[in-house]
Amino acid sequence: MSTEGGTRAVIAAMTANGGIAVTKFLAFLATGSSSMLSEAIHSVADTCNQGLLLLGGKRSRRAPDVVHQFGYGRTRYVYSFIVAIIIFLLGGLFSLYEGWHKWHFPEPLDKVWIAYAVLGVSIVLEAFSFRTALREANTSRGDRSLLQYVRDARQPELPTVLLEDSGALVGLCFALFGVTMADLTGDYRWDGVGAMAIGVLLVIIAVFLAFEMASMLIGESALPEQEEAIHEALAASPGVGGVIHLRTLHTGPDELLVAAKIGVDRTADATEIAALIDAAEERIRAAQPTARWIYLEPDIPRTGDAPGS
Repeated sequence: MSTEGGTRAVIAAMTANGGIAVTKFLAFLATGSSSMLSEAIHSVADTCNQGLLLLGGKRSRRAPDVVHQFGYGRTRYVYSFIVAIIIFLLGGLFSLYEGWHKWHFPEPLDKVWIAYAVLGVSIVLEAFSFRTALREANTSRGDRSLLQYVRDARQPELPTVLLEDSGALVGLCFALFGVTMADLTGDYRWDGVGAMAIGVLLVIIAVFLAFEMASMLIGESALPEQEEAIHEALAASPGVGGVIHLRTLHTGPDELLVAAKIGVDRTADATEIAALIDAAEERIRAAQPTARWIYLEPDIPRTGDAPGS
């Protein structure tokens, strides 16, 4: 996945959500709908989230220093984790409270046509934002399903935007359902039901996203196909008698640490070993360009050594 693609998706989402948030707040003031207020808060949260993702991307590009010797790449995961907390607190819990309040203290809706118009326009704009994110994701997800892509992706921006945009579209449908049922039946508790449905949806998305970002913060390896490409590049490198074990770790979304113990001929001298390690590093970077940090330990293969041991 390209970082540029993720940035384009974030900017498209932030632009759409900023305009939608203002429109929803105006619609809430005109109608008094709790579903509209929940959706307005939802859009504000999403707009703030996309701003945080852009800020995280900028801060992650700082050069390595004495304290952070592998750079600041994981900053993007930190900001994405903060995004999950904001969705949970500002979006989900507020919507649940607002829906609960409207259920117990229902109020009539005014100028419902405004809510219909705003929700219709919002669905179109969110669909445009989701289409942009989906198009960027399709360039890198291969034959993975969207869910598997979100779980496997090591770059946090596109999966986060995909989750936010899909959640926004479903949330708008919940809001439209709540407003419509309240308008048709005259039972304004339906408006509260719509708000609570939005809250439950946001809490689910936030929890899922938080777990994914926590896993990245702890440290995830390269994808299986990437490890396989690195293993094959090492094994095919001249002078390498086998890969005794291989370990990978993402120090950032676009930076990979590779550590391996490789077999060498027991008769090779230091100069030959240094040369074959240099050649092996070149092959690894050719096979996996994100491999920024490479540490290879030469060893003499022993009986019983197995790859991955």
